[in-house]
Amino acid sequence: MNRYKILAVGGAVALSGVTAGPARSAAAPADEACTRLAGLAVPASAIGLPTGGGHVRQATPVPASGQGASAVGAHCRVDAALRPVDPKAPDILMRVALPAAWNGKAMMFGGGGYDGTIPNIAGNVPYGPPDRPTPLGRGYATFASDSGHQAAPDFQPTTSLDGSFAVNDEALRNFAGDALKKTRDAAVHLIGERYGGARPSRSYFAGGSTGGREGLAVAQRWPRDFDGVIAVYPAWNAATLDLFFGYEAQVLSRPGAFPGPAEQELLHRSVVNACDGGDGLRDGVVSNERGCRFDPRVLRCTAHPTGTCLTDRQIRAVRALSSPLRLPYRLASGETGYPGFPFLSGAAMTTPLLGMGTTAPAHPMPRTSGYGVQFWDQWIRHAVTRNPAHDSLTVDPRHPGRWRDRISRLSALQDVNDPDLRPFARAGGRLIIVHGLADELVSHRSTAQYFARVNATMGADATRRFARFYTVPGANHVNVKAAFAAGWDSLTALENWRERATAPRDPVVTDVNPGASARTRPLCEYPAWPRYRGTGDPGAATGFTCRRS
Repeated sequence: MNRYKILAVGGAVALSGVTAGPARSAAAPADEACTRLAGLAVPASAIGLPTGGGHVRQATPVPASGQGASAVGAHCRVDAALRPVDPKAPDILMRVALPAAWNGKAMMFGGGGYDGTIPNIAGNVPYGPPDRPTPLGRGYATFASDSGHQAAPDFQPTTSLDGSFAVNDEALRNFAGDALKKTRDAAVHLIGERYGGARPSRSYFAGGSTGGREGLAVAQRWPRDFDGVIAVYPAWNAATLDLFFGYEAQVLSRPGAFPGPAEQELLHRSVVNACDGGDGLRDGVVSNERGCRFDPRVLRCTAHPTGTCLTDRQIRAVRALSSPLRLPYRLASGETGYPGFPFLSGAAMTTPLLGMGTTAPAHPMPRTSGYGVQFWDQWIRHAVTRNPAHDSLTVDPRHPGRWRDRISRLSALQDVNDPDLRPFARAGGRLIIVHGLADELVSHRSTAQYFARVNATMGADATRRFARFYTVPGANHVNVKAAFAAGWDSLTALENWRERATAPRDPVVTDVNPGASARTRPLCEYPAWPRYRGTGDPGAATGFTCRRS
């Protein structure tokens, strides 16, 4: 549900039209090379999927800024539009940053939610640490797009919840994945135009949530386009996740079932108190999520909830959302359900608006309901029924009636669930997947299912030669107000693996929460989790070992 091309020989870069000498003498030619891109056509023949071609709307020289890890060198910001085939479909709006001192490589960012805006191409990869330069700061040419539609302004600040584009088939296909190929090919063309026909020596993709799904999509559908992918909390089975969100909406809309913010906080606090020490250390982080056994009945009350107890209806709701959703029918994508969320191990309670929200689902859907149920509401009204006035609560995900065929077709379009990544691996591709165990919007259990399928399809040894899956206890979906806010330089790890054949070994993740004193933990490969050794610094990764049981 998160998005984000010069001549290079042996790491040296020669800029077409830029003379050697002081930076001031090089600036003018670089600026001229930038502004000359304005109005440039992007021919449809340069793009591997059907489009109406495109053009550069604006090319703007951007001076160097920032210091230290936040420093970004001078670059050319190019805004372009790719025209659709269907005249009723919106353009794909994209942006490319072309550094004056290019490192010869490219980075594409994935989006988030329903996309609809262009990600920050000067930003970092998901879970990227603040003390390391961003891709653009390292000299990458970076690019991203809005996935083929523009979110309505009245959805501010949550523009990623606008699903109205889905009434148009081409816009829906673009969002489901086609815009990735179109954007990448157009960006490579513009890179070549700026740097005398050069192409990137290496290209990487990074994204979280929807952007994580997009990362798995490019690895599956266009295995030679990218040399490496960083997929963080990937919503790979997007349509199936929508069905779980619909189930969540129905459960929480039942009379008396919705636990308010005070009850959610009570549940979270109680789970942490009960399970925190299961990793050998009481530090506010539940590391052994699978070993956490909490019975919400200990919070049971018979009177109206006051923030000190949960009613029977609220307990049943929490249990339902912590359990797998099993569909009595098979989707065209092959999926038969969703594994649910570890609510009873403390996840999904730290950011209520992403989890259950502060208001029970209703029709029309309140903006203060949880992000997931609003996502469902948009999907039903615009992608499924294509009736903006439809009451999404009348569609039962388990028994969708006349909407079953439409939902199934959408699953085939949106779910990126083919575990056969052998073409990507054969092309030299490397894949890093990271997921927080306290994710309140995309279940890490689902990512574990996907990775298990890759292992079963390709074999464990073959999978390990090109892919890693790590989980971070305490890390949530937006890395804000998390028990452990993850910070890991996955980009350097990916570069070393792809470019130097050095696979990640004993990586360490840092808590980047303000005031966390940069405490560290080993970044464990799932299903392992960090357990305190009982001696040593509890704030340092060296005091922990990755345990599998």
